[in-house]
Amino acid sequence: MEFALQTSGLYEDVLEAALFSEERGLPAIALPDHYLMSLDEEAAKTTPASDALIQLAGLARDTTDIELVVLVSPITFRHPAVLVKTAITIDRMSGGRFTLGIGTGWMDREHEVFGFDYPPMPERFDRLEEALAYVSAALSDEPTGFSGEHFTLEAFPISPRSTGTVKLLVGGTGASKTPRLAGLYADEFNVFLGEDLPGRIDHARETAEAAGRDPNALMLSSAGPIIGAASQTELDTKLDGLAADAGSSRDDLVEQLEKRGTPVGTYGQLREQFTRLEDLGITRFYIQGIRDNDYRSELLDALRS
Repeated sequence: MEFALQTSGLYEDVLEAALFSEERGLPAIALPDHYLMSLDEEAAKTTPASDALIQLAGLARDTTDIELVVLVSPITFRHPAVLVKTAITIDRMSGGRFTLGIGTGWMDREHEVFGFDYPPMPERFDRLEEALAYVSAALSDEPTGFSGEHFTLEAFPISPRSTGTVKLLVGGTGASKTPRLAGLYADEFNVFLGEDLPGRIDHARETAEAAGRDPNALMLSSAGPIIGAASQTELDTKLDGLAADAGSSRDDLVEQLEKRGTPVGTYGQLREQFTRLEDLGITRFYIQGIRDNDYRSELLDALRS
């Protein structure tokens, strides 16, 4: 199992995390694409939410070898033509290190605040599928058109071309449609650690095989916070603090974390949990929410030992 960071914030904070990642030999840095960075109304008013794709273009020039991943861009924010042009630009600026993640979008409030169209989920999935087909056609070696209900692309040569290394990532929590789209189009499937994880992985692989793609070439990753400590006593203290911050009890917090599949445990227990995920084929985990370099280093050392 390899570990990477997913982070957000002002550019100086994002760059610091990216340079830390390169120094530690991590494979990638991922940024979420949100226009609000908190579900809490008051926190959202003061938490920086920068444009992730512009920040990734900056990282393309300020880093040297890590992969640059947007995890993920809602199809409600940008027309797929904009995604294609942005992906090609960052790909060329970075020397072929960009992964374009696309999803349906899910945060209602950011769409309300900024006035984005936010159709019902079935239509968002239709738009996502068309966008993936559109982007795949635009990035193909030969000009390939696409015609759908929502998006249309003429079979016209696009210049500049990508370096040929832009990867597509599909991520989300859907039980059926998301794995199917990952199997049809994605180089990387960022799979949510929740209910029926093996079934969703199998669905993606079976879809890939039925489409004539190599199911073993589909990279499986996941993302989320990790709550760990060196001892059970330290872990209990950390959980008590998190529960107090949330106005909850430790038992209720642990129950919620278990439902979401959040890795929780002593470092030894975490290593066992990630071994089980690796047995399912998940080979990368994007760690969210850790900003302290000392704890980042401690956690990475423990998980990789």
